[in-house]
Amino acid sequence: MNTSERALVLAPQGRDGVLAASLLEKMGHIAAPCETFRELIAMLEEGAGMAIIAIEALQHVDLAPLLSWIERQPPWSDFPFVILSHRVSSPEQHPMLLRLQAIVGNVMFLDRPFHPSALANVVENALRGRRRQYQARSSLEERERLLQELAIEKERTQDQLLGEQALSDLLLTSVPAGIVAYDPELRVTIWNPVMERLLGIHADEAIGAPLARLIGDGSAERIADRLRDALAGVAGPVEEIELENDLTGRLVLESQHAPLRGGDGHIVGGAAFFRDISERRRIEEQLRHSQKMETIGQLTGGVAHDFNNLLAAVQGNLELLRKRLPDDPLIQRYLDGALQGASRGAALTARLLAFARKQDLKPQPTDLAQLLEGMRGLIERSVGPLVAVQFEIEPQLPPARVDLNQLELAVLNLAVNARDAMPDGGQLVIALQSRDGRDARAGLHGQFLRLSVTDTGSGMDEATAARAIEPFFSTKELGKGTGLGLSMVHGLALQLGGVLRLVSKLDAGTTVEIWLPATSSPVAAIAEPAAPVTEAPPSRILVVDDDALIAMNTVDLVEDLGHIAIEANSGRKALEILSSSEPIDAMITDFAMPGMNGMELAGKARELRPELPILLASGYAELPAGTNLQLPRLGKPFLQADLAAKLSELLA
Repeated sequence: MNTSERALVLAPQGRDGVLAASLLEKMGHIAAPCETFRELIAMLEEGAGMAIIAIEALQHVDLAPLLSWIERQPPWSDFPFVILSHRVSSPEQHPMLLRLQAIVGNVMFLDRPFHPSALANVVENALRGRRRQYQARSSLEERERLLQELAIEKERTQDQLLGEQALSDLLLTSVPAGIVAYDPELRVTIWNPVMERLLGIHADEAIGAPLARLIGDGSAERIADRLRDALAGVAGPVEEIELENDLTGRLVLESQHAPLRGGDGHIVGGAAFFRDISERRRIEEQLRHSQKMETIGQLTGGVAHDFNNLLAAVQGNLELLRKRLPDDPLIQRYLDGALQGASRGAALTARLLAFARKQDLKPQPTDLAQLLEGMRGLIERSVGPLVAVQFEIEPQLPPARVDLNQLELAVLNLAVNARDAMPDGGQLVIALQSRDGRDARAGLHGQFLRLSVTDTGSGMDEATAARAIEPFFSTKELGKGTGLGLSMVHGLALQLGGVLRLVSKLDAGTTVEIWLPATSSPVAAIAEPAAPVTEAPPSRILVVDDDALIAMNTVDLVEDLGHIAIEANSGRKALEILSSSEPIDAMITDFAMPGMNGMELAGKARELRPELPILLASGYAELPAGTNLQLPRLGKPFLQADLAAKLSELLA
C-alpha cells in the first residue's frame, strides 16, 4: 500500500468517520480509519498524506505523543490536519481549538455537518500541499546525498591528512565543497577554489590573512567555539551556519571543523569544510509560502461562498420589498443604496473567488494581440494624460486559451495599479511575446504567451513584493483600494493553467507578468446575439435548498414571477416529490447540500423524469472535478430578472 498519500480518519463516535472514509474512497483516495488515538499515532509513524480528526477524539487524551511526532518531522514536512468541529464564530470561543492551533500548526477546521464538496475541497488542498512537500524532500535528499559523498570522501582521506600538502593534493580539487585550513593563530594556509566562488576572494589574497577578516568578525565570533575545538584536537559536528562578508552578502552554509595534524601527529592547525545550502533554504521558504497561500485560498473560497448565499437573500428580499412599498422617492433611494451595497459585495466575492481559483471561467481560444489593441483607448483613458502608454506586441502570435472578459478586467486592474504607483506621471509598457514555459521557472511546459505590464513608478521592497498577491494586502492609503486586484490576477493566471510573476524594486518600478498557455485551436467566432427570450408561462417549479433563508427567498421570487413553487429542503425530499405523481415543470437546486449535492440530485432526477428542465443555482463558482452533467447555471447572488430569464430559457 502507498502510505504517502493515504488519509487517516479518526472519528470513533457517530457517522462522521464512516461518511468521510466513504467519500474519500469515492474521490479515489486511500482512506485509513483509526479506531483509537494510539492507532492514529502508529499510522502517522508509518506514513500518511493527511489526517482527518474529530475534535472529541482529542479532548480526553494525552496529546504529548502527537506533539512529539510533530516536533520530530523533518525540515521538509509540515503535515496537514483537518479537524471536524461544530461551528463557532471564532476559535477563541473554543479553548480546544486554540490549543490545537498551537500544537498542530498546519491545521484546518471543517464545520459539521460538512458538505461532501467541502470535504473534497479540503482534502484536495491538503494533499496538494503534501505533494509539494514530497517534491521539496526529493530536492533535500539529493543535497543530503552529495553531503554524504563529501563525508565519505573526508573519512577515506582522514588518515592521509599528514600535513598541508597532503590536504591540498587530495581534497582541494576533488571535493565539491569549500575547504579552509588555518594555523593556530587563525591565519589561512589553504583556501580552495570553491571558497573563492563562495566568498569572492581569490586564494592569493586569502592565504596568510586572518580568517576573521575574510569571513567577517561577526561570523568568526559565531564559529569561535568550533575553531577552538579543532585546535584542541576535537572534530566538530556538521551544522548550519550563516556567513556574511561585504562582497557576497549573507550565505547559509553547512560546515564541519576538524583538527589538522602534521607528520609527527601534532596539531598544526584546523580545517573547515563548507557547503552552500542557501538554495535549500530558499526551497523550504517557497514551500512554506505555498502552503500558506493554499490555506488562505481555501478559507477565502469558503467565505466567498457563504457570503454569496447571504447576498442572494439580501438582494432577493430587497427586490420584492421594492414592489410592495409605496412609490416614495426617499424609500426608493434607500432601497437603491441597499441594492448597490449588495452589488458591490457581489463584486467583492467575485474577486475573492478569483484569488481562490474558484470563479466560473469560460476559456476559449483568443487573439490576445487583438484583445490588447481593442483595450488601448480604455487603458489610456483609465491611466490619464500624465502616463505615456506604449504597446510592444510580437507579430504572428498564436491564440491563448483564456476567459476574454476576466483577462480584460485583469489587464485593466494592472494598468490602474501602475497609474497609482506613478502619481506624478511616468511610462506604462504593455508587452506580449511568445515564450517557452520553462523560462518562467515555475514548472510550466510548452508554449506560452507572456503578457507583461511594466511601470516606472515607486516600486516595492522585497518584503512588500513577497506579500503583494495576498488578499486584502495593499500599499495604498486606507479606503483607496481593497487589496484584491493583484490577488485576483494571480488566481486567474493559475486557474487558466499559467502563472503570475512579479518583479519590483523600490524606486525603480514594477513588472507584472501573466503567463498564459498558447493553443493551436482557431480563435472562436463571435457569437450571434441571442434571440429575445419570451416570458415563461405559469409553471410548477420545484425549489431545492437546504438553507431555509435562501429557500424561502427563492420561493418568494418564483411565486412573484407568477409560478407555483414547491419547496424541498434536501435532495432526498426532492426525489420523494419527483417519485410521486405531482406535476413538476422544472427544478431549481442548490449545489452544496448535505447527503446529496445538486449534481447528484440532478442525475437521479433525470432517471425519474428524463425531460425535466433543471437549473443549478449555487454560490460555488466552480464545481468539483467529475461532474458530468451539463446544466444551466445561475450564480448566487442573482437578481429576479436573472432568475426570470433562466426560467424562460428552461421552459421555452
